[in-house]
Amino acid sequence: MTKHIIETVTFRLKDGVDPADFTKSATAMNAYVTGCTGFISRRLSCNADGLWIEHIEWQDMDAAKGAAAGIGAPEGNRPFLSAIDGPSVTMSHTELKVSVN
Repeated sequence: MTKHIIETVTFRLKDGVDPADFTKSATAMNAYVTGCTGFISRRLSCNADGLWIEHIEWQDMDAAKGAAAGIGAPEGNRPFLSAIDGPSVTMSHTELKVSVN
């Protein structure tokens, strides 16, 4: 049985980016993410210090890698991606062990 993969990305926004505008661009990204093969769920949150945390659940690592490979191509993804401070980004992939909904 293939284990689901949790992709966790943390990042900060570039100086001057309005968090409300960024949230709108993040919502617009849903069309891309939900259309990717192997997508299960996505959550995006932000702490009081401005650290954003995105969790995306994928069916397997191939699905996660496939989505990452194509993320920059759609024009609709560019506002989201261009608002992120690149050097602040960290990404990890972990195997899901327990999930409760």
